Amino acid sequence: MGFLLTRRWVVFGAVVVVLAYLALQLGQWQFGRLEDRKQDNRIVTTNLRAAPVPVQDVLSTEQQPPAEAAWQRVTARGTWDDESTIVLKYQTRGGSAGVDVITPLVTEDGTAVLVDRGWLATDNSGGTRPELPPATEGTVTVTGYVRQDAQGGATAVEDLSTRAVSSRTAAEVVPHPLYRGFLDLAEESPEPEQPLTLTELPDAGSNGPHFFYGLQWWFFGALAVFGFGYLAFDEVRRRRRESQAPQQAAVHREHRAGHER
Repeated sequence: MGFLLTRRWVVFGAVVVVLAYLALQLGQWQFGRLEDRKQDNRIVTTNLRAAPVPVQDVLSTEQQPPAEAAWQRVTARGTWDDESTIVLKYQTRGGSAGVDVITPLVTEDGTAVLVDRGWLATDNSGGTRPELPPATEGTVTVTGYVRQDAQGGATAVEDLSTRAVSSRTAAEVVPHPLYRGFLDLAEESPEPEQPLTLTELPDAGSNGPHFFYGLQWWFFGALAVFGFGYLAFDEVRRRRRESQAPQQAAVHREHRAGHER
């Protein structure tokens, strides 16, 4: 087994150890994501079943809604500020191109909440602003699902268009104080003349592929260790055959010489 200390086998063994360690860590990471997904599913399931509460009980103008409020239903009463409607570009449904329509709902105390009124099929180039259906005039009552603000450069609002919804960047163009976060519309009363396609609810019954991904990474790690062991075993057998070959040749020669005599 001294060959295991040669440079080639030491490097080979080190590579296998690194690969097995990485596979172990990636597997644990996937199982960690599985637990996070289960926790998120429990939150979503609980919130979807709960009765709606007033928007001010969940959202504030000071901070992002907590993760525990995701998909909780809230109600708000006010008037639409249609002139400040923001287009959420590059949205697809069932393979079709379109946009989401984000309109501030101004409540009785003057604070507005961004509401994703739904999806509209349209040219998805994003180069021009599509013709949008008008929001309902007068006072309306909406029920919506709480969503957290998106992050990053995609939230920038230019010409009342964006690629991701954030109340922080929308506040730069909306002339009202805004609640942090936004709502996905669930119901509106009175109903709009031209309703949009509402946001699909998350599948809280699925844990995703994380369990199988975790097993897959651990299998790769075990396969690397097994492969190293098998190659080392095969090397031992090869060296043993080579060391026994001269002895077998000598025995064969003696056997042949005995026959000749």
